[in-house]
Amino acid sequence: MSIIKDLDYQPLADESDPDDYRPNSQWALVIDPRNDAAGFVESLALLFERMAPGDRIPLHTHSIDEVIVIDEGQGEVTVGNDLKSVSSGTVVFVPAGTPHGTRNLGDGVLKLHAVFPSQEIPIRYLERNPAPGTAGAPPQPPFSLRLRELLEGDPAKAIVPTEIGSGQ
Repeated sequence: MSIIKDLDYQPLADESDPDDYRPNSQWALVIDPRNDAAGFVESLALLFERMAPGDRIPLHTHSIDEVIVIDEGQGEVTVGNDLKSVSSGTVVFVPAGTPHGTRNLGDGVLKLHAVFPSQEIPIRYLERNPAPGTAGAPPQPPFSLRLRELLEGDPAKAIVPTEIGSGQ
């Protein structure tokens, strides 16, 4: 139970993630901070992104549902076999297991946020934004990003291998 007023945006230029290297984009991950006395929400997570012009989120899947809201800018979203232009106010529902990705087509930053029904987000990349020195390599095996570990616990335990079937 909390109110988050200031987002902590971080660069997406993490060379430890060779599949999604976007040095000109930023993201903020948000969960309800742990408060055992007052209670807290454990089943939701938000991701806010400021995507630089020309950048893209590579095609990937999750084994959980996702909702993406375009807050500002012009882009395109792939969901399954559909490719659609998007702009401010667009809402995209992505069913679990559906390949999806986003590209900034505008001259300015594409601002978006995504909502997940879990604080553990399983990811399987189908294509890549290769980090320096990794071009030509296949996507890494599926993993889960544990947001509570990343934000409040031990960041070294935040990324764990996961089993996601080939259809997800």
